[in-house]
Amino acid sequence: MGSPVKRALLGALVLVAAIPASAHHSTTAEFDVAHRMTLSGTLTKVDWVNPHIVVFIEAMGAEGAGNVAWKFESNPPAWFRRVGVSRADFAKAVGQTVTVEGNRAKDGSRYGYLVKFTYADGTSLELVAPGSDR
Repeated sequence: MGSPVKRALLGALVLVAAIPASAHHSTTAEFDVAHRMTLSGTLTKVDWVNPHIVVFIEAMGAEGAGNVAWKFESNPPAWFRRVGVSRADFAKAVGQTVTVEGNRAKDGSRYGYLVKFTYADGTSLELVAPGSDR
C-alpha cells in the first residue's frame, strides 16, 4: 500500500487538485437565471481576481432598515480586458452610486451574478448573460 509518507503526499495532492475545481461553479446551478433583479447603492469595493471579478455594493435594506452589503460576481478579468474594460474603470466608481442588474443566488443570500453595471454618469456595461458561453 505504500509508506505513510507516500500516502500523505498523495492525499495532499488530491486536496490541492480539488481547490481550483471548487472555485469555479456553474452560474445556472448557483443563480436564478430566470429572474433579473436591479439594485442601486454605493460601490464599496472591487476584487479584480480570477476566476471572477467581484463587486461589493452597500444598498438600502428593506423598509429603510439601513444599508446592507451585497456581493456580485462577474466575468474573469481577462474577459474585461478583451472588451476594453480595466480595473481602473471600476475603481473610479468606488464610493459612487451605481446600479447593478443581475441574477440573485438561489439560496436567497445577498449574492448575485452581475449582468449589467451602470455608472453614476449613466454609462453602462452589459455583460454576457449567465448560462451562455462565456
